Amino acid sequence: MSVRIEEEPMSRLDAHGGVPIAFLVERILTVSVIDGGLGGITLAELNVDSPWVKDYDAIKGEGPTRWPKRFDTSNWGLIAAYEDEIRIGGAVVAFNSPGLEMLDGRRDLACLWDLRVQPDSRSTGVGATVFRAVEGWSRRRGCRTLKVETQNINFPACRFYARMGCSLGAINRFAYPGLPEETQLLWFKELG
Repeated sequence: MSVRIEEEPMSRLDAHGGVPIAFLVERILTVSVIDGGLGGITLAELNVDSPWVKDYDAIKGEGPTRWPKRFDTSNWGLIAAYEDEIRIGGAVVAFNSPGLEMLDGRRDLACLWDLRVQPDSRSTGVGATVFRAVEGWSRRRGCRTLKVETQNINFPACRFYARMGCSLGAINRFAYPGLPEETQLLWFKELG
């Protein structure tokens, strides 16, 4: 498969959102706190009894076309992956956005806000190609670190980010009050 990467203006978020983000939850990472946290935290892989489909775009108020209304995206990047003329994936990168908590007030930190690959193109290397493009985009803006948010229910994403050289840096069991079954996992990659 020959994948072409293009940087696009944020006005193309509608096309980015046309790539489904939904995934099948078959395994999760369970988070266990030992001795109230004083004994550490463990993650264990667990098969779920009844797999389900998770689609973050289906949550009211979410989805790519809504982001410019909620955030200052003027410094963000949109990277698209094409096979021939068909969009098969892409990513959105947040950078230098005052008030965006995920950026921790840093100008040397980029956040991989959203990465998507068409379902029939998953596990073919498209995601890795897009991730490397995100790294390059971030380096060109002077970023030393790339931050990625995912959840314990997105086991394939956790494995993917680990394969891409990211390290798990934070676990927040209380990040999503409306989704108490989900735990926020923050991954970091030093860009060198």
